[in-house]
Amino acid sequence: MKRIGIIGAGFTGTMTAVNLIKKTAEPIEIILVNEKKTRHKGIAFDPYSRQHLLNVTTSKMSAYHDDKDHFLNWTMRHKKYADKDRNIIADSFLPRYLYGEYLEDVWEDTVTSPEASRVRITHIDGYVTDLDVRDDLATMTIHDGRRIDVDACIITSGNNAPGNPRIRNNNFYKSPNYFQNPWAVDAVSDIRSNRPILIVGNGLTMVDTVLGLRENGFDNEIYSISPNGFNILPHRHNGFVYTRLLDELKEDATFLDIVKLFNKHIKLIREFGLSAEPVVDSLRPHTQRIWQRLTTQEKRIFINRFRNLWGVARHRIPLHIYDKLQKQRIDDKLNIRAGKLLDLNEKNGYVEAEYWNKKTQRNEYLEVSRVINCTGPETDISRMEGSFLYKCLCKGYIVQDEFKLGINADADTYQVLDKYGRKIRNLFTIGSSLRGMLWESTAVNELRQQAEKLSEVILKYLWAEEKNIIFVS
Repeated sequence: MKRIGIIGAGFTGTMTAVNLIKKTAEPIEIILVNEKKTRHKGIAFDPYSRQHLLNVTTSKMSAYHDDKDHFLNWTMRHKKYADKDRNIIADSFLPRYLYGEYLEDVWEDTVTSPEASRVRITHIDGYVTDLDVRDDLATMTIHDGRRIDVDACIITSGNNAPGNPRIRNNNFYKSPNYFQNPWAVDAVSDIRSNRPILIVGNGLTMVDTVLGLRENGFDNEIYSISPNGFNILPHRHNGFVYTRLLDELKEDATFLDIVKLFNKHIKLIREFGLSAEPVVDSLRPHTQRIWQRLTTQEKRIFINRFRNLWGVARHRIPLHIYDKLQKQRIDDKLNIRAGKLLDLNEKNGYVEAEYWNKKTQRNEYLEVSRVINCTGPETDISRMEGSFLYKCLCKGYIVQDEFKLGINADADTYQVLDKYGRKIRNLFTIGSSLRGMLWESTAVNELRQQAEKLSEVILKYLWAEEKNIIFVS
């Protein structure tokens, strides 16, 4: 019986396993390595707060690419929503914990289906500390010392904790008043309200953290420092589809052509009182193809000059959550500063934060009770010392892309590329680790397609080996 190891069982790992179960014609064993608490949900859909919402509407969150209403239909059978209007639910932003329940049901339905009788499923509650790859086998070392051989190994470990900002006093990061993981409930719990709190970063995680702090009774000021200040946008044109840009987008368009076209259509829709988001959304399904065509220099220009603008337009929040944030700002309960964090130091009962204020053009100081890191997942594997990915990097099994956004892999087969640029036959990766190769590789829409395609690639690989057929990768 062939064995497939999956490192990580959040959305991506779970849906890869689901597709393997549904598609295999031969007996296989699937070994899922993931901490039990977040199994089949991942961190994203196991939030500490029931107020944390999806940032995509229900109608677009199906776990299956070929069954677009699967999540919507599941929701309408849920006791909480069964008597609600289907059209309203389809265009609503539902709680993230609910989506976690949905994924657990998807898994349970799959493992109790007739197709699952061909599959042995092994859950390992824990994490991988090391990985060794040979031509015929991959060996996962588990945290408890076990070594498990598999015929194919898939890295779907998802997002890493944020990296520590570069400051002068790195010893501060040992402080109990520093919270590197903003997705853990202790970041927003047991808070002294006598001083403000500092959040480093100003993205979607900052929004969740502010909501979590308020939900836990913190009523003092919250400060947020980020390079560009407040750039969060709400979903303002829900359901509006813009197509004119695609009508003019040529297959051989250069990056400069695309920028000019983009600006032209933003100007056109602004004449009618609309903002740029529908233009961004129209380009969204084509971004992977466009990204792969860009030269290294064009990618560098995009990252340096347009990355923040693209991210702001792409990662929007529900309008009523946006309104909550704006009220906090109006009431001086949420203060967002554009600038750069310079240093953090423990003082007598508080933390002193030094930062450069972009507006005043000088260094300023804040006295806060704790610091929460919301700068976004660390993508530079060379900074993740001790992790199995770091060890794989040192061994040459994996290589980072030139911008250190993820892992180099073949965009068609998802096989990892080693330090010589060769495909490793039995090591695969999908999800956020492909950001450097595809740019957009974190949303459910991409992940469900990758999971389905990867399952087909791996089964073809395994049976080619079994039947002595040459696997063309």
